[in-house]
Amino acid sequence: MSLADFRFIAVEGPIGVGKSSLAQMLARHLDAEGLFETPDENPFLERFYQDRSKHALATQLHFLVQRIRQLTPLAQLQLFERLHVADYLVDKDPLFAELNLAPDEMDIYREMFRQLRPQLPRPDLVVYLQAPVEVLLERIRRRGRSYERRIDAAYLERLNAAYTEFFHHFDAASLVIVNATEIDWVKNDADFLQLVQFLDQVHGGRHYFNPLPVHL
Repeated sequence: MSLADFRFIAVEGPIGVGKSSLAQMLARHLDAEGLFETPDENPFLERFYQDRSKHALATQLHFLVQRIRQLTPLAQLQLFERLHVADYLVDKDPLFAELNLAPDEMDIYREMFRQLRPQLPRPDLVVYLQAPVEVLLERIRRRGRSYERRIDAAYLERLNAAYTEFFHHFDAASLVIVNATEIDWVKNDADFLQLVQFLDQVHGGRHYFNPLPVHL
């Protein structure tokens, strides 16, 4: 079995860790169909970072609807005709809701998620990227999205802790936990290659990849 034998791969991790870049590179490398978030199309996102309590529910529901639209056609197939790579794991979606929604809003969101989740396919491999807050802040700064300038270290600390807790208990697919602190697969092909080589050896279960940067 190799990486290409999986049918649905999801890449996850906190804001700024590089999950979308990695998912896009994996999709190209594997000639797979990409399922990518489009945050710039969420009309509530900039307002969310300006006032989280006021715009959290609308932002969260927009992302949930977007993911449902992408994943629902896949659920109609018994076996995927082609490998798919996503830059999100829909099962993680409530994590952001719990961080940002008021209790009454959470009740609305939870009921929608409960009704819709069983209709959606589950990945058979999840790649979870980790990095400390100072690394996330630097990567967020470098990519220069104006609406992300309001993201602070305290919010990222909470987010990192929530991710750690979620994946501590996650057992719904093969899981690879990657320390992404020291590597840059966008700028360094060797970093990407060593990650792909590691993923090629995964045959189920939980795995940890703690790479060092490769200098050519």
